[in-house]
Amino acid sequence: MILIRHTRRVSRADVRRAGGPGSRSAVQTFALVPVWTPVLVSMLMLGLVGLALPARAGVEEGRIKAEVCRPCHGVDGNSPTSTIPSLAGQPRQFITMALYMFREGRRNNPLMAPVSAGLSNTDLNDLAAYFSAQKMAVPARQADAATVAKGRAITAANNCVACHTPTLVGQQHIPRLAGQHQPYLLEQLKAFKAGTRVEFDGTMTSAAQGLAVEDLELLSDYLATLSSP
Repeated sequence: MILIRHTRRVSRADVRRAGGPGSRSAVQTFALVPVWTPVLVSMLMLGLVGLALPARAGVEEGRIKAEVCRPCHGVDGNSPTSTIPSLAGQPRQFITMALYMFREGRRNNPLMAPVSAGLSNTDLNDLAAYFSAQKMAVPARQADAATVAKGRAITAANNCVACHTPTLVGQQHIPRLAGQHQPYLLEQLKAFKAGTRVEFDGTMTSAAQGLAVEDLELLSDYLATLSSP
């Protein structure tokens, strides 16, 4: 069984308890602290997370069920519309969780609410299996060297790789950022900054609120140019 965890940024108090600000090992060891959330607990109880499923389990079933998703998210999960996210290559557990939150009304979206309302738990897992198995298309977005350098610096300063992985392709319930549409990324970052995007522990809201809108634009520009590793 794989235990799915949510993470939060380490606080100064956490560092002091781990051995003080002078302890290098303490900072490295406690950079991420596991935190269970009501959503994760609910999903675990429903069997939506926690089981180590075969890599291809549900992919074919999901391909058939994804027919309704294609007009918006693309034939293979690569969205043709820049304000609609590509699902191809997103972590399986992230897709399952996103669909669950739409279905349960924890995230509000006028398009996703009716689509997800009738989905069973098996449907959620099958759709997630299918889309996560697809390859994200090579990003069409290009940015000048100065924008890329500034966006990379913002990514490093905010330690985005701690949760989203060094290649920014996401993991478990944390989404892939690399190669996602820039307008969609910017819209979500602005929503986190405004406190209107639902999340688990305030990590993204806290991070986005510390950034100027110009920084969010640079960050989304940079992330959108990244190709699959």
